[in-house]
Amino acid sequence: MRHYWQKKPLLIRGAVPGFKAVITRSALFALAQRDEVESRLVVQSGPKNRAGSWTLRRGPFGRKSLPPLAQKAWSLLVQGVNLYDAKAHDLMEQFSFIPRVRLDDLMISYASDQGGVGPHFDSYDVFLLQAQGVRRWRIAQNTDPTLVKGAELKILARFKHEQEWDLEPGDMLYLPPSYAHEGVAQGECMTYSIGFKSPSGVALAQEVMACLADGGEGSRATSAFYTDPAQTATANSAEIPKALQNFAFENYQRLAQDERLFQRALGETLTEPKHHVWFQASMQGDPSVCKARLKQWVHHPGEAVLRLDRQTQMLYDDTQIFINAESVGVSGLEAKVLRRLANERVLLSTRFAPFLARSHQPLSATEGRKAARLEQRLEDLLALLAQWIEDGWLHLGE
Repeated sequence: MRHYWQKKPLLIRGAVPGFKAVITRSALFALAQRDEVESRLVVQSGPKNRAGSWTLRRGPFGRKSLPPLAQKAWSLLVQGVNLYDAKAHDLMEQFSFIPRVRLDDLMISYASDQGGVGPHFDSYDVFLLQAQGVRRWRIAQNTDPTLVKGAELKILARFKHEQEWDLEPGDMLYLPPSYAHEGVAQGECMTYSIGFKSPSGVALAQEVMACLADGGEGSRATSAFYTDPAQTATANSAEIPKALQNFAFENYQRLAQDERLFQRALGETLTEPKHHVWFQASMQGDPSVCKARLKQWVHHPGEAVLRLDRQTQMLYDDTQIFINAESVGVSGLEAKVLRRLANERVLLSTRFAPFLARSHQPLSATEGRKAARLEQRLEDLLALLAQWIEDGWLHLGE
């Protein structure tokens, strides 16, 4: 991170020694058949600098709609594999040395011999881990940005590489956003792209302001409607009244300057699940049943653990926990427990030990009141976790 992150490329031979693909070709093709999975098919049929050489189709894809395996120069790209496969999710977790808010998804690219998507720029950081076969990577920092006109893909028209490597299974290449690159399969291959989010300032500001506007209760902005009892008759009906401009600007300022609400809106925005994500609860029934099971687990530790759903987005700041676009104010022991869950995405029952009485000896009145407060705080925390289980955001299991 000190020497390479957002600065320059890094080739790591044997980054994952003895690495084996976490998902088979047939399983990847099966994912591409699903409506909720984002997938693309890129086929090259001529010189890379001609628009007519490239075709792009978007999934889902039935197996028979994909080209034959023996056909050269085609690629299937499947996004967000970490959301649907446990081993892919675990692989993503190995990149937790980078703030999770930047981590996007694991894309798997299957390519037949000579398959690729052409030379291009990405607007984000990426780790390219070779999973199967060999891919030749060519990169350049100083490249003519002109694109092939009329192509469905953003392909560089005059790409001249400065460095070149063949990556084998377990090798990994890190590229910052400023580097153009081209990967070409040397025979059948699969490459895993661990990508990182780089929202533009404008886009992020728009999303946060939209969140503020939707949930601005308690802010200093007024929810009152604009009124204009002093408005006189006008001959210029298309002119925006100055009073309306002032009304809008003053409320915008109140929203933007409310730091507490801004931080909440930012956290909720950053944990918004992807549009195609939906959750399924692992325990059906009343939340009180989940809470009772959690309470038993806390007092009688076993091998079970609390684990965030692979699709759950969970972050925190100094005062709040954010999970799937919702926020909870926390402090003290509760904050320690929930922050550990956010960081490690798994929680052992031993983490609740500070809430439990440490002695079976008779307690003084002061100690009794303290123990009762701790018990109530534990009840409240377990109720929150039980609700998350009911929502499918969290699971209690092996």
